[in-house]
Amino acid sequence: MSTVTWITARGLFGRSRFLMLLPLPLVLIGLAVLCRSLGVDPGQWGPPVLVGLGLAVVLPVVALIVGTGVLGAEIDDGTVVHILTKPLPRWQIVLPKLAVAAGVTAVTVGVPIYVAGVLADSVRLGLALVVASAAGALAYSALFLALSLVTRRPVLLGLVYVLIWEGLLGRFVGGTRVLSIQQWVIALADRMAPTPLLGTTVSVPVAAVLTALVAVGFTVLAIDRLRSFSVAGETS
Repeated sequence: MSTVTWITARGLFGRSRFLMLLPLPLVLIGLAVLCRSLGVDPGQWGPPVLVGLGLAVVLPVVALIVGTGVLGAEIDDGTVVHILTKPLPRWQIVLPKLAVAAGVTAVTVGVPIYVAGVLADSVRLGLALVVASAAGALAYSALFLALSLVTRRPVLLGLVYVLIWEGLLGRFVGGTRVLSIQQWVIALADRMAPTPLLGTTVSVPVAAVLTALVAVGFTVLAIDRLRSFSVAGETS
């Protein structure tokens, strides 16, 4: 598993798509620092920066880029053949890749969201956002990793989920929030550091259970789907 982890990390950091991870976190930090330096009331800039940008855009987009890239890119360029020919159980391929995807996403998002949380409210809020974002990173990564194995357009479908389901429907149709990873992250963060800057109608027990179910369920789906791949890297 350590070999697969190393290959995945090296491939991820060696691809140009990794550079796509940097602009959004920098924008998040920049906006938080700018608002704080100008003396803007955190009640005015906190929700749109922390939730509207940080949890609704930066977290899912970074997870989408990384989650679809740790295995999807290898399928596209054919290098997945080298992994599939090794006598490894499929779970020993999927789990390290999921760990890399979730870890990279959590770190990439955790640093700027912590800084923004501290500037908006307190260290406690910053830490709560980091922990909740890490849980969200795992759920998003499992979802997008599975998508890269079940469709040839995982990025497109991932954007549909993030922009349409979580963004558009989640804003205007209250019932869809129960099935929104973004809302689960908000609920978990708000439980650890209650603040008027965060707000959701999803209960914490529901958020915790569904986050775990999504992470486990889509991981199992990815493992099962990878078992159906032939040496050519295509499903049989």
